[in-house]
Amino acid sequence: MDLFEKLKNNRGPLGQYAKSSEGYYIFPKLEGELSSRMKFNGKEVICWSINNYLGLANHPDVRDVDTQATKDWGLAYPMGSRMMSGNTQLHDDFEVQLADFVQKEAAVLVNFGYQGIMSAIDCLTDRRDVIVYDAGCHACIVDGVKMHLGKRFAFEHNDVESVERCLKRATKITNDTGGAILVISEGVFGMRGEQGILKEIVALKKDYEFRLLVDDAHGFGTLGATGAGAGEEQGVQDEIDIYFSTFAKSMGSVGAFLASTKQVTEFMKYNMRSQIFAKSLMMPLVVGNMKRLEMIRTDSSFKDRLWRNVNALQSGLKERGLNIGNTNSCVTPVYMPGSVEEATHLVMDLRENHRIFCSIVVYPVIPKGMILLRLIPTAVHTMEDIEQTLDAFEDVAAKLKAGEYKKEEIINPI
Repeated sequence: MDLFEKLKNNRGPLGQYAKSSEGYYIFPKLEGELSSRMKFNGKEVICWSINNYLGLANHPDVRDVDTQATKDWGLAYPMGSRMMSGNTQLHDDFEVQLADFVQKEAAVLVNFGYQGIMSAIDCLTDRRDVIVYDAGCHACIVDGVKMHLGKRFAFEHNDVESVERCLKRATKITNDTGGAILVISEGVFGMRGEQGILKEIVALKKDYEFRLLVDDAHGFGTLGATGAGAGEEQGVQDEIDIYFSTFAKSMGSVGAFLASTKQVTEFMKYNMRSQIFAKSLMMPLVVGNMKRLEMIRTDSSFKDRLWRNVNALQSGLKERGLNIGNTNSCVTPVYMPGSVEEATHLVMDLRENHRIFCSIVVYPVIPKGMILLRLIPTAVHTMEDIEQTLDAFEDVAAKLKAGEYKKEEIINPI
């Protein structure tokens, strides 16, 4: 069969909606300055879909540094991979600062989060090893695990008994192969907002031999006394053996890093193929991200404003009878019963009539008959934004319950 013909006949679970949904529900275009209010479809909307937790993406001090760094270095410098010709003292300095912030011995920069954690999983394990990971992990972890040539077991999401069952199976295998066990979880699961059960997993170390890798993309900068993440929040930061986070969430930037012992970090530095064979992280991103980290470390007001907004939004949703699940992070999911068709009408109502833009998730990502609307609060949202959003959600929930979104057109536009 011809490859292109196969692709033509099978567009994939999301691609099948391309003709009807692209540009509105899928690949929408938000325009204007990065803020709590942007433009969509020519109208101002309150935006809850940008992972700009601390409001640093468009902070004037950050933009000044980004602009000056681009003038000073351009977008090409340094050229080549770090191993060959693309290393600088600023890259090294930034790694030291990151390691200190997340309370680890050393850190290594990677160009992108998705690519970086996949490459880390690949370089840390071989065919004799067993990977045990949360079934709710992000796609980047799932794809990294797929590359693994040895055994792998997924435990039920945040279920410590399931973790232990997987560890028992993994231990039997590694006793025969002479391999090791790597357990992978997340600091915060980005769709549901639940923190990973890191404390419970760490407690299993007394009975099982394994190392723990945590993807803390949504916890870095938002959780813990200093912002060092979910491990700090749960009091087990020292027990996280390999810490990973991106700069795409709290920093509102590009890039990522891994932190661990000096020995393990050096091993990753010399063995992660995605970094050995890729261009070094460009200098303006290094300089700009150093400024962002400095602001996170020295000014707690960013995190304070974020959590003021998180608490106001989440408590307001619960007071109005809306289901936000078990979130214990900034990520705010709103669960509603309904079909895919109802979901599309509900979201159109939110966007066109209430001027609320948030992410929508339906089957096959979540079970049939459910709608998930994900809100990402930031430090730059206002109480006016929150009150308008709460009123909107109360209205659409009532319409959904009354069956109004089963009709072909939305009624009672504002």
